[in-house]
Amino acid sequence: MDGTGHRHRRWPTGGPGRWQRAGRVVVLPRRRRGGAAGRRGGGAAERRGPRRRAPWWDARVRQLLPTPSGELTDDDLLAAYAVPAGPGPHVRVNFVASADGAAWLNGRSGGLSSPADKRVFALLRDLADVVLVGAGTVRTEGYSYPGFSDERRARRRALGLAELPTFAVVSGSLDLDPTSRLFTGAPVRTVVLTSAQAPPYRRAALDPVADVIAAGEERVDLALGVDALVARGLTRILSEGGPVLLGGLVAAGALDELCLTVAPLLAGPGAGRIVAGPARLPVGLRVLRLLSEDGSLFARYSVDRTPGGD
Repeated sequence: MDGTGHRHRRWPTGGPGRWQRAGRVVVLPRRRRGGAAGRRGGGAAERRGPRRRAPWWDARVRQLLPTPSGELTDDDLLAAYAVPAGPGPHVRVNFVASADGAAWLNGRSGGLSSPADKRVFALLRDLADVVLVGAGTVRTEGYSYPGFSDERRARRRALGLAELPTFAVVSGSLDLDPTSRLFTGAPVRTVVLTSAQAPPYRRAALDPVADVIAAGEERVDLALGVDALVARGLTRILSEGGPVLLGGLVAAGALDELCLTVAPLLAGPGAGRIVAGPARLPVGLRVLRLLSEDGSLFARYSVDRTPGGD
């Protein structure tokens, strides 16, 4: 995650074969061949390819709450993160943070992520009608429409969803590049939520490549923005950040659920937190589920709407 809060996933730096001890580097023995990669059935052609560094995490996700269980499959994870049935919209936000609350490490969330986190990240997209992101994230990371395998498309169809999700960008100023791949390369037309005061010339540049919707007069009203998405049949809303967007959803009373990955490290001072801006805080949360993978925790919370819950 950069300073705008985008969840930019990267493999952790370093590697399993080196460890710092008393001011010197100790080189540990390499793992024998035939481990996880061998169990995936890699043949001779694969072994002749470039040697890949083993990840720090083993991507074996287990459930701790409400009922402990063994390793979870993708279908188990889909059930664990299933969107509640109901007539209204469901707004879910997905974030990663360190154990001491940092929303990024060295300006990005890559150092906080893991293979299991990326797995949950992708599965949450598979459960969404629309992926909602802030304009700062789009500009900084060069957001583009991601690829979806045939398997993921089939999974979405089986869930009664469109084969591909829509992407929606929140931008009051419309400071967006209409030639970016998020617009020109999207198989589903991208939606832009803006305000009525956005510069007309920027709207004119975006109109040919996106559906631009005014949700608010002087600034983007996220409650109106959610209503606009629901009017298009996009009721399962997944936000990927950043912190200002999360703060805005909280302030609008639109947040239903938070999915938070807690990475097993201390980032130290300097990094921001997952909520920024004039949010209506504090907001009470209820734990729905807790998963674990080699030290990383995956918490699924719902907003507590009972009297006194916030």
